[in-house]
Amino acid sequence: MTDKDNHDVIAPEGKANPIDTDYQIGQDNIALQIGPFGLDIHNRVFMISGLAIVAFVFLTLAFQNQVGPMFSDLRSWLTSTLDWFFLTSANIIVVVCFGIILSPLGRVRIGGTQATPDFSYLGWLSMLFAAGMGIGLMFFGVSEPLTHFSTSMAGTTVENGVRTDWAPLGAAAGDAAEATRLGMAATLYHWALHPWAIYAVLALGLAIFSFNKGLPLTMRSVLYPLLGERVWGWPGHIIDILAVVATLFGLATSLGYGASQASAGLNFLFGIPDTTTTQVVLVILITAVALVSVLAGLDAGVKRLSEINMTLAALLLLFVIIVGPTMLIFSGFFSNIMSYFEYFPALSMPFGREDANYSQGWTAFYWAWWISWSPFVGMFIARVSRGRSVREFLVAVLLVPTTACIMWFSAFGGTAIQQVVSEGYQAVADAALPLQLFEMLKNLPLTAITSFIGIVLVVVFFVTSSDSGSLVIDTIAAGGKVNAPKPQRVFWCTFEGLVAIALMLGGGLAGLQAMAVSTGFPFTIVLLISCVALIKGLMSEPRGD
Repeated sequence: MTDKDNHDVIAPEGKANPIDTDYQIGQDNIALQIGPFGLDIHNRVFMISGLAIVAFVFLTLAFQNQVGPMFSDLRSWLTSTLDWFFLTSANIIVVVCFGIILSPLGRVRIGGTQATPDFSYLGWLSMLFAAGMGIGLMFFGVSEPLTHFSTSMAGTTVENGVRTDWAPLGAAAGDAAEATRLGMAATLYHWALHPWAIYAVLALGLAIFSFNKGLPLTMRSVLYPLLGERVWGWPGHIIDILAVVATLFGLATSLGYGASQASAGLNFLFGIPDTTTTQVVLVILITAVALVSVLAGLDAGVKRLSEINMTLAALLLLFVIIVGPTMLIFSGFFSNIMSYFEYFPALSMPFGREDANYSQGWTAFYWAWWISWSPFVGMFIARVSRGRSVREFLVAVLLVPTTACIMWFSAFGGTAIQQVVSEGYQAVADAALPLQLFEMLKNLPLTAITSFIGIVLVVVFFVTSSDSGSLVIDTIAAGGKVNAPKPQRVFWCTFEGLVAIALMLGGGLAGLQAMAVSTGFPFTIVLLISCVALIKGLMSEPRGD
């Protein structure tokens, strides 16, 4: 469909192969006027997903004492029962991405053969990186490498024939050098190719079916080659509802991590009590800032904040590299890449694992979390990637953030491990996870300044994630209308904060993690099916030079 009067579909430039359908964007929508505010919502997707989330928030707040243990049990059951499914699915997605890069399909251009990019490389990479992993890198940059190093150093423990330790693979008892290599490889496995492949495959599907095929920018459009016109009925409604719910809970999990770390940082710097109340107040205040960014729009809001984020993150990274163990960080960058690829086959093995706590408690949770984020990050990347070739898109989305993540963990995690091993600074290892970044910075010069920058980064990443997420959820809930009324984005932005607060009060981080895993599971199935649909869609497109 290429309706020139519909500003929610950008007609392809040059040669493309649009899908001929009678469906018009917004034909199932309800237009309402509530006081001065106009709404334009998809009647089924918005109503069902909105009511389901309202009910969830109400029940969680009403039965706080009961839902906490339930969330913990739910997460444990899902990750222990479905770990093989999550690991296998992520491996398949990585193979699909590299297969497309190496095939002639990589010559297809997003938006038609004559399309040109809407954003510069710097603006484009800043937005996708800030949206994709900002809060997570701040929270886990020190804590995850240090945790895997410590558990590897401690070796394995077996009770009643079952391993009870949390070390990856076979551990490296008492061998600091090998424990460092294994710890960094185990961390990078969670943050390098696999998560970005998950984002990339869905983002590419959304971009091709919207900018080349002329379909609405919603999840259902990706499955058009398999479902045909049925995507406009209940099969498509269910897919979009799943996408809204998965995105909301994935975002809420990240907001929970951000709030816990910002609270720990404020306690570290200013002595403000690190309590659930503080975290809830932070969510409220930062959601209010995100609302201002929402009203400013994509260019003035998300793009500008993303570039501020990248600048601050680069300055903090540069500071740690300069005043930290500089040569160790640079040599570690290359040795960590080698370690990552060395351990890659064993870490990605879905079956016969002895390190159940690591593969289930870490990896399965991460894959479900990334997948629950994929509708949000995928649609956001799709919106800003028009004009790129498929090969350029996949190489950039896979390799550039992966390289940045390796450098980040080499600097922050490598510095923390060096403080423990060479300086005997055990406080960084003994601190709670949200506090470990600040304990690492405490052992470097200008602690107050760098710690404050760390808190600011968490907050601004928090804002960009909330802003971008509300933009994406609103597009889906508006039936693919990318210019839906702003009050709808305000509604979803507010809801993200409310869900995060409800989960924090009901089950803490365990509750947040449980909902990310539970929504990630059904969407994993959607993602695998979309890989087939994407290949079919690319095969029908004209290819550039």
